[in-house]
Amino acid sequence: MSTVRETAALLPDPARLRTHLRALAALDGAIGDDPQFCQYTFHADWSPGVEAALMDNGSGDDFAVLFTPAGVLIRGFDHESQMSPYATDDEQVWPGVIDEVPTALRPLLDEPAFHDEGLDAPRVTACLWQANGDTAWRTGSVIAFPTGSEDPDGSGFLFHLLTDRSPETVQAWFEDYYERPVPLDAVRHVLAGHPLTPAVAKALNPAAHLPDSAAAQ
Repeated sequence: MSTVRETAALLPDPARLRTHLRALAALDGAIGDDPQFCQYTFHADWSPGVEAALMDNGSGDDFAVLFTPAGVLIRGFDHESQMSPYATDDEQVWPGVIDEVPTALRPLLDEPAFHDEGLDAPRVTACLWQANGDTAWRTGSVIAFPTGSEDPDGSGFLFHLLTDRSPETVQAWFEDYYERPVPLDAVRHVLAGHPLTPAVAKALNPAAHLPDSAAAQ
């Protein structure tokens, strides 16, 4: 079974996670032909003092990694999970998922972006955090995960590119999503934190840098 507890053990420290998420957003933006279809984005000014790395697969599943002066909060939502507020009898967050979120980070879950109309609870099935001064990722310690699923809270697929950060895994994901080859060297370059130069951007998406007449040939 894969849950937030396994995810917590595989995530890097907040600084490296931020670098990786910025790289995923840069890759998605460079490889894609239309920004509205990018799943990974990074917003340096999401709200005062808060940076947000977001993933939205367009099918009802999403996550947000929020970097704040008080620490980092990770909120994930798998719309098919039995742990979704939509699947519970009282339409509330699954017991234990957010109960232990530190006071300094708890207000982040009240952001309107994480609430749906008609649902009196944040849209969350998986939650992790690391407060300033902490050295490990934390999760709810008393969550009773439902049986019958290998990924009950959705963390296995939601955070796949955060727990397996290898260039080969990232390359394979983008090739599958965009259904075309993506050069591994260019992926390595961006994941290493290097600037997205014109040459690397062209390698990631040659068509985006061709004149319309040439691209149509």
